Amino acid sequence: MFKAIRQDLKAVFDRDPAATSRLEVILTYAGFHALLAYRIAHRLRAYGVPFLPRAISQLARWLTGIEIHPAAKIGTGFFIDHGMGVVIGETAEVGDYVTLFQGVTLGGTGKERGKRHPTLGNHVVVGAGAKILGGIRIGDNVKIGANSVVLKSVPANSTVIGVPARIIKTEGERIPEATMDHTNIPDPVIERFEALERELIDLRKQVDNQSR
Repeated sequence: MFKAIRQDLKAVFDRDPAATSRLEVILTYAGFHALLAYRIAHRLRAYGVPFLPRAISQLARWLTGIEIHPAAKIGTGFFIDHGMGVVIGETAEVGDYVTLFQGVTLGGTGKERGKRHPTLGNHVVVGAGAKILGGIRIGDNVKIGANSVVLKSVPANSTVIGVPARIIKTEGERIPEATMDHTNIPDPVIERFEALERELIDLRKQVDNQSR
């Protein structure tokens, strides 16, 4: 557990340029506080301690605005940026070096039982307000745009946006770490309009040439 906490602390400095000191992060970062509470609650739950893990989770939710169920499985190097409104459900699984922005939900789609929350691979970035719902899998190195609603599994090295979310980019190799944020995402609507504009210009040129 302590190794995971050290990795979580390191992740803050790796991914947040506003972090200036360990003391500042430990005392003022709500995302780190929520994750610390989760690590303790998760360990107590693994030991079979009743009630207390859930109580710790609810206390952390009240203090930080972030709700992480003690039964969720979260890897190392996890980072919640700002974090208000983040919800991580009971059967959610999160890989290593994942980044969530504020308002993200890893939730279910109804009253189904069993594996009803999503599984996120390694190096996944989920933009602000995005909702990932159901027992689906998000592959490694996936970027999910802000306010997207993801209802289907996403293959590795992809970018998805929209409601419902759709894949707009898939790469055969790992997305460079430098681009792993939730702003450098293509806009397929603009790209389509630009393509139509280029086709229209070409057609006008052809008509002008034929009329001469």
